[in-house]
Amino acid sequence: MHQSLVSKAFNLPYLQKTRYRWVDYIKGIAILLVVYRHVLIGIERSGIEVSEYMNDANMIFYSFRMPLFFILSGIFISSSLAKRSFRQLAALKFELLIYPYFVWVFLQITFQILLSHYTNSNRSWIDYTYIFYQPRNLDQFWYLPALFNVTIVYALLKYKLKVKIEYQLLLGLILYYVSMWAREISILSDWMDFYIFFAIGDAFSNILFKPHTQIKLKGNAVLIITIPLFLIAQIYFLKQPEAIFYETIIGKTSFIFVSLIGCFFMFILAFRLEDINRLHFLRVIGAHSLYIYVMHVFISSFVRMLFTRVFHITDAATLLISGIIISIAASIIIYNLLIRKGVLWFLLSYRKNGPAVT
Repeated sequence: MHQSLVSKAFNLPYLQKTRYRWVDYIKGIAILLVVYRHVLIGIERSGIEVSEYMNDANMIFYSFRMPLFFILSGIFISSSLAKRSFRQLAALKFELLIYPYFVWVFLQITFQILLSHYTNSNRSWIDYTYIFYQPRNLDQFWYLPALFNVTIVYALLKYKLKVKIEYQLLLGLILYYVSMWAREISILSDWMDFYIFFAIGDAFSNILFKPHTQIKLKGNAVLIITIPLFLIAQIYFLKQPEAIFYETIIGKTSFIFVSLIGCFFMFILAFRLEDINRLHFLRVIGAHSLYIYVMHVFISSFVRMLFTRVFHITDAATLLISGIIISIAASIIIYNLLIRKGVLWFLLSYRKNGPAVT
């Protein structure tokens, strides 16, 4: 297999035969969309006007990018529990998700307070308390405790209580609708919102890994059929007031269908990319999705301040593109040169030889 100069330089694990290429493609696409949103929000908060099409693109991506992460995690929960005990799984997820959450959210809040004259954030010491009950107020970091909580509750019910998948799906639906009344405490509402997507991932895992299923998903016919469904769903999503999808039962029901169509399209796209073996950079990005997630806001904020304050560049498109490219590239470089090599290992693990790229 052809290796890029980047993969040779860093010995990147995304080319290992044990990794599913379609998984890294999905992760790469999803984290790219996440970075797009956060860079765009940073530009808007700086008082720079962004175009309508940039906001429309953000809303389209918003409809499925986070459900996609939870579905993907749910796909591997059964195989993960088959290899380790519940206690081992809980310890691993704590190290992969909660430890980086505490480290990086503390760093981000601290830097935003100390550099408040240069950033567009409005932080105070009270924000440290949000770490424990209101992570939605801490920019992108809510995802890490939400995924940890979903995984632990789901695994506990599956491993200890032997709850069947149909009841997990039912519980997921109940939690999804009940979450409307738990908005004031996002440490609860966040995982309740996405439990259903995690369960859906587990429900379809056996089907997804069958060779004949993957052959069909790589075909042109499925892609051609899915494209108009995706477009119709996104047009519908764009035409609705954003609040309706979070404050009404009908809206939340619609959001499930819109999200699932978007996620299905991303799976089709990933399998198609694997089949034609193109856009390898997405696999590199996907293999480092966690590290990009925790670092990109720091880096994109620095890039934006440098461009606007030093070079006096205020064009939204330029700031958006440069912010995305530099924050992703720099995150990968920092991880491979400083963290993975053992210099700043404590930023991602409490053990020097902690978990590798997942």
